[in-house]
Amino acid sequence: MSFLKLKKNGILLLDKPKGFSSNYILQRVKKIFKSKKAGHIGSLDPLATGMLPICFGEATKFSMHLLNSNKHYRVIAKFGEKTSTLDSMGEIISIRPVNFSFNTLKKALKKFVGKIFQIPPMYSAIKHKGLELYKYARKGIKIDRKKRKVFIYELKYIFHDKKILQLEVICSKGTYIRTLIDDVGEYLGCGAHITYLRRLKVGSFFTSQLVNFNTLCLYKKNKNKFISNYQLNKLLIPIDSALSIFPVINLSIKKAYLLKLGQKVFSSIYYSGTVRITEGKNKIFIGIGKNDDLGNLFPIRLISTHNS
Repeated sequence: MSFLKLKKNGILLLDKPKGFSSNYILQRVKKIFKSKKAGHIGSLDPLATGMLPICFGEATKFSMHLLNSNKHYRVIAKFGEKTSTLDSMGEIISIRPVNFSFNTLKKALKKFVGKIFQIPPMYSAIKHKGLELYKYARKGIKIDRKKRKVFIYELKYIFHDKKILQLEVICSKGTYIRTLIDDVGEYLGCGAHITYLRRLKVGSFFTSQLVNFNTLCLYKKNKNKFISNYQLNKLLIPIDSALSIFPVINLSIKKAYLLKLGQKVFSSIYYSGTVRITEGKNKIFIGIGKNDDLGNLFPIRLISTHNS
């Protein structure tokens, strides 16, 4: 039985475990897949669990479309305590009484739906002069941060019991859920921090597609390398699954060849905008392009034919 070469182009929807940074998990997964070219989409805090898309090989060229996607979270917050990290992994820095009414809570949640402005937390991976903010925070240094505009599409109330609140949040890219909860706590005058956070969805991907991290580790330990690599291979989803919002144009092999040379081709589809491009009868994904209303198709970003 010949050794199966593991393809390294695709997306892994990993169920990130609690207690580890996103970068630590990424490095572990890269070793398991024996891949040099990989990156995760949208960092999750060490406290957080859930969907962490990891792009391998040519999929990294299209990761921005996932990064720009909306996110869906489930969060549990505790009122009355403010922490240094805005979650339960930090030190409690203030304790205040909790005495708001349910109507006041509903009013607070309504206030934070729509376009809002956030100040990123000090304990974050945002860089200042080449150094992550959390490294300054650990030294007790506070850096001024600019407000950022984000959009909260929905704050779905699930449960509330005096000091505990459970929500589901659908939001735009760049939203800090820790900051959102902290801001709600300040609005209510009692402070708050996150005790549980799970990302349920990124873009059009769902939790049913998640791969458990422990499952990956078991495949790595499998003594039958042919079987373990085959199993790992099956866990990757196609590159263009991250581009489902764009319509598809299928080209002939000849036109696809010209497009790969950087030439425009006539697609016969009069749709103006970004499109996914496939070629041949098997409709193999080759990249994305820009179509104009005259039927001309221009290449934007194409995958390499050489596997990494």
